[in-house]
Amino acid sequence: MNLIPESRNITDYLEETEVVNYSHPSIKDIATVLFNNEQTEIEKVKVAFEFVRDEVSHSWDIQGTRVTCTAAEVLKHKEGICYAKSNLLAALLRGEGIPTGFCYQRLMIFDTPDKGYSLHTLNGVFLSSYNRWVRIDARGNKPGVQAEFSLDVEKLAFSVQEKFDEKDYSTIYTKPNDKTIATLQANTNAIKMYKYHLPDYL
Repeated sequence: MNLIPESRNITDYLEETEVVNYSHPSIKDIATVLFNNEQTEIEKVKVAFEFVRDEVSHSWDIQGTRVTCTAAEVLKHKEGICYAKSNLLAALLRGEGIPTGFCYQRLMIFDTPDKGYSLHTLNGVFLSSYNRWVRIDARGNKPGVQAEFSLDVEKLAFSVQEKFDEKDYSTIYTKPNDKTIATLQANTNAIKMYKYHLPDYL
């Protein structure tokens, strides 16, 4: 897919926001564990991606009801849906000076169109050593879902099925979609939110 940055100003992808709060003490603390000065840019991206993918549970997978939103909340509780997990990954990488944005897919929320659709969030990362953007999906692996960090072929959590009206959005946004953040902020039960209240289009 031809990825299209929303902004030509790369510093827009390094901005700290309320939800991508990389100056929070807990984010800084975990950064000292994950990163060191000997690592290459690629190694840092891979380490951060695998940490968020593997060490932070997806709420639906564990049937957890807690709703997290900000990067610091996701790190504290080690759980969240894709909207929240992408905030944490962005915070970890932006804190290291690695430009990171937000990408979206429109997917069937379960396995058939009649059960509805939802937006799925993943991250776009600019690799200066390759002078290009790549998409990575730290949603969390499980049977049937196997996302990996790859420079060759995208290995995302989900492949879009256009015949079922699913969609891959090509834009790399500088900030999370307002609907996704509003959803996290308006709900108190992650299971009910996931089943009934996720936005289904940008």
